[in-house]
Amino acid sequence: MAKYFDELPLSDAVLDALWDMHFDTCTPVQEQTIPIILDHRDVISCAQTGTGKTAAYILPLLTNLEYDDHDPNKLNAIIMAPTRELAQQIDQQMEGFGYYVPFSSVAVYGGHDGGNFSLQANGLKQGADIVIATPGRLLSHMNIMDIDFSGVKYFILDEADRMLDMGFFDDIMKIVACLPKDRQTIMFSATMPADIRKLAKTIMHDPEEVKIAVSRPPETIAQQALCCYPAQKIPFVVEHLKEQHLKKVILFAGKKQYVKELTILLARQGMNARAMHSDLEQKQRDEVMLDFRNGKIDVLVATDIVARGIDVDDIPLVINFDVPRDAEDYVHRIGRTARAENKGEAITLVSPDDARYWGKIERFLGKDIPRITLPSWLGEAPDNSAYLQPAGGRQRHGGHRRGQSHARHTNKRRGDHR
Repeated sequence: MAKYFDELPLSDAVLDALWDMHFDTCTPVQEQTIPIILDHRDVISCAQTGTGKTAAYILPLLTNLEYDDHDPNKLNAIIMAPTRELAQQIDQQMEGFGYYVPFSSVAVYGGHDGGNFSLQANGLKQGADIVIATPGRLLSHMNIMDIDFSGVKYFILDEADRMLDMGFFDDIMKIVACLPKDRQTIMFSATMPADIRKLAKTIMHDPEEVKIAVSRPPETIAQQALCCYPAQKIPFVVEHLKEQHLKKVILFAGKKQYVKELTILLARQGMNARAMHSDLEQKQRDEVMLDFRNGKIDVLVATDIVARGIDVDDIPLVINFDVPRDAEDYVHRIGRTARAENKGEAITLVSPDDARYWGKIERFLGKDIPRITLPSWLGEAPDNSAYLQPAGGRQRHGGHRRGQSHARHTNKRRGDHR
């Protein structure tokens, strides 16, 4: 059974804010991570977006700031985020969770509506208790003025894997070099590839590891697979999109060079397609995402940086041009559709070279994904039986969820809200 927040040693001010926001019980990542952070240990937590990870570090951070000795005239905590959108979300949650605590925060990010540069600079100069920043914007401030980081006791990296995907490793290391050595470092990442472990080894001290199991995609997503040769992928995608007349489709590709090439090919076919990848400036990404949300883009061709960064509720179709290398990336990709109680469709194009990765994904899902018949005008399909066996008969993963008790508690912060 999930723990209640007031079973954790959070401060009264933080618990009062949770009460007002009608938050009673912890999510798994909060239950496992909060005690470690409160104990002032470094932690690396592997958890998906949507699991409550932001509260998992904000709540103990605010509590530690209340109870620990710190200089109120210096920066005390830095929260790094890969994008302006995430920095804004963190800033909003900080405002809610920190409603009753006497701490100031400043959000430092770029973009055409990213706030006044001088306002951000004043917050950094005057020693805001908590800085929420994107790496590039914080470095811009560091390059033009001296920032006193000597009081920083907490350094938090949110969506660290995305930051590395976007090429921020060197920027992060420049910022780390200015921080005190005896700080507490907290890292959240949706995946745990080798470069994340390398970063953790470089900047953290004996971190605890918390890994929250990746949830299966919802049943509202109609998943399908098409067995085909690489040369058959583009003709299939073009014809399928023309037949369906859909808007707000996402086409995922594993490499940004593929994204650029696919966008050009689709545009030559008369489709309103735009690219989203890490080579774009933040302002360009903002413009693309705004047009996509407003329905001005029919097909968004993207790398995995979008899989965990887009928040659009009415995406009808996701196409995986190639098979993700692990199940977590697959879940993140197709999770962009069927949001907000909508239904959606996900099609994955599986070539012979992709077969072993697709097999791993099906084993993770624990079920057979229906196969689409290759249209006859595309020629012969690969021999399905020769290289791609359905998941039936393989060892299944997972199991039944345990039911949760909803016993009422009499504590003043549980039960009926004020």
